[in-house]
Amino acid sequence: MQLFAGATHVAALVTAGEAKQLPVLPHWGELIFGIVAIAILYVIVQKKVVPNLEKAYADRTAAIEGGMHKAEEAQQQAQAALEQYKAQLAEARVEASRIRQEAQEQGAAIIADLRGHAQVEANRISEAAHKQIEAERQQAVVSLRSEVGRLSTDLASRIVGESLHDETRQSGIIDRFLAELESGAVRPETVGQDA
Repeated sequence: MQLFAGATHVAALVTAGEAKQLPVLPHWGELIFGIVAIAILYVIVQKKVVPNLEKAYADRTAAIEGGMHKAEEAQQQAQAALEQYKAQLAEARVEASRIRQEAQEQGAAIIADLRGHAQVEANRISEAAHKQIEAERQQAVVSLRSEVGRLSTDLASRIVGESLHDETRQSGIIDRFLAELESGAVRPETVGQDA
């Protein structure tokens, strides 16, 4: 509107001073054509360019806000993934601790089982050794008995002067002598005195 007011003011000056031509002022025809062209250009810019610029601005704003929203969502997802990772890590630590505890318990059970087997085997070996020692002792007693019997028979035969080598006699005398010897009724030093 100010443009038209300024134009009418210029037009009034031009008519009043037509006698004097101002070199800076355009002719009326050019001035009106310029005003109409500017008005048409203003309307075109207002109807076509401004909405496109506003649309581009709105799209850009939406893209920026959408990017910010996506970034916030990504950050929330990353935080959730981090918390899930921490939970899984804690769960894995608990599981590893449980497995370690089970392994220790199994190791202790295996050691106790092996100790039990070793103790049973040691007892079996000890018992077998005792049986073998007892058998060897019995064998030694029998061997010594027969040797002592033979020696005592020889000795008695020399003392008495007759042969005591008869099997039945010899066996009875030896058994009686050894029984008396074991019971402590006869002392070895008195044997020679009785004969």
